Amino acid sequence: MSITHDPCVILSNLSFAWPDGTPVLDNISGVFGSRRTGLLGVNGTGKTTLLRLIAGELKPISGTVTVAGHVAYLPQHLVLRTSSTVADLLGIRARLDALRAIESGDPDPQHFDALDDDWDIDARARASLGRTGLSKLDLDLEVGTLSGGETVLTALAGLRLSGKEVVLLDEPTNNLDRQARQALYDAILTWRGALIVVSHDIALLDLMDETAELRDGSLTVFGGPYSAYREHVEQEQAAAEQALRTAELKVRTEEKQRIEAQTKLARRQRYAKTDFENRRKPKIIMNQRKTEAQVSAGKLRNQHDEKVETARRAADAQAERVRSDTRIKVDLPDPGVPSARRLAELHDDRGTTIHLLGRERLALTGRNGVGKTRLLETLVRGEDASDNVWTVRHADRIGYLPQRLDHLPDDLSILQAVQVAAPRTPPGDLRANLARFLFRADTVHRRVGDVSGGERFRVALATLLLANPPHQLLVLDEPTNNLDLHSIDELVSALDSYRGGLIVVSHDDAFLERVRIDTWVTLDRYGLSRTDHPATKNGTKP
Repeated sequence: MSITHDPCVILSNLSFAWPDGTPVLDNISGVFGSRRTGLLGVNGTGKTTLLRLIAGELKPISGTVTVAGHVAYLPQHLVLRTSSTVADLLGIRARLDALRAIESGDPDPQHFDALDDDWDIDARARASLGRTGLSKLDLDLEVGTLSGGETVLTALAGLRLSGKEVVLLDEPTNNLDRQARQALYDAILTWRGALIVVSHDIALLDLMDETAELRDGSLTVFGGPYSAYREHVEQEQAAAEQALRTAELKVRTEEKQRIEAQTKLARRQRYAKTDFENRRKPKIIMNQRKTEAQVSAGKLRNQHDEKVETARRAADAQAERVRSDTRIKVDLPDPGVPSARRLAELHDDRGTTIHLLGRERLALTGRNGVGKTRLLETLVRGEDASDNVWTVRHADRIGYLPQRLDHLPDDLSILQAVQVAAPRTPPGDLRANLARFLFRADTVHRRVGDVSGGERFRVALATLLLANPPHQLLVLDEPTNNLDLHSIDELVSALDSYRGGLIVVSHDDAFLERVRIDTWVTLDRYGLSRTDHPATKNGTKP
């Protein structure tokens, strides 16, 4: 297959399945050009798998991936690589080690080969970090010491440094604060080459030139950003639903006409039987009419059966056009928290005190690295958060959803992991509840360490929401990071019905708006402060 000189990715009849035979992609074809493309799809449709196939990390079972240009890939699990360093994230570790060895007097030719005449790699790396606001980071710092946002921004600086023509980003705005997100948006607008982005960040998706969606085993590419695609889908679905209603009405009409015809035939047959029994006409004539009636009735039944079947096939065809996306469905129990019950307190050395009462909803905002996650963790543990900020917990039962999701036991099955949080719930009930989180049948026996990022989040969410007894206070650290757009809708719905307290750290303003935050608190290096809604201007929300 011939390809152009511009960076591009061509998928031809691409199929992939896991070693256990579980299919992921089946006969996918499509082209990603040298433009910005947002890649959508509900969790489990294979978005991350497709990126890994393009990056060469996985091999297809059939079909081909043809790439014009060199590929750089930013995976979504960077924050779990806690032992990696800043130099590793930048992709310069081998060259940096070689440079340092040469500078220390080691003349081994292997060092010069590894360096490949890139003598200013150290300076270029620090300059790249500086352009993303991370100039103070040491190249030998481990990822485990960085915030999630710092980790992602460092990796993005490495992509810029690499100069690769085809760049793949998997949920790049996860963990980024508002300023960092804006820096990423600015970079995206000037990005050269082919860029494929998996994301649920609507602001980022609206910067794309094209929108591609993996759905029902096919790849659809739309020439426009997400909002335009969403409008297109909504219009298409409205037309499909109307067509389905019309087709279903046609089925009911044909079935009704068939019943009416059958009723008339049955009535005629009764009359004919009465005439025959009363011998009102010669027997030969009666038998002839009986035979003719049976033939006529058979033809009529066949005609109506064919009309009903035709109408049903048309209705089935229209039903296939209507989306029925599988989503998380959760209905939270009432934890029984009185409205005046004090659940938590946040304090700082300046005398600022923030109380969380009853069913209050509090959003904690602030720049990456300022200590929001540390504050949440110490609140959950009931310890001092830092030198100038401390916490007091009053809730008896606190449920915590951490940002990294590295608290889950990788060696346990999904069912076993949830049983730890709900030891009193019968296994049968747990399995029924896990089905609401889209873990059905034997999937509950999969190892937590083997699931995808979105599935891992659903396991964490299940351990939180299916806890027995239910939590009085939920503490969520960037809860939308690994959810697709449909699942975010369901999380919002679940939290809408939750009748306990809520503390949430998130840089997703759209999500915070939807969960109806009551109190906005900002954490900076000076301490805590109450703030207005971030969208508030001149005291009025737009």
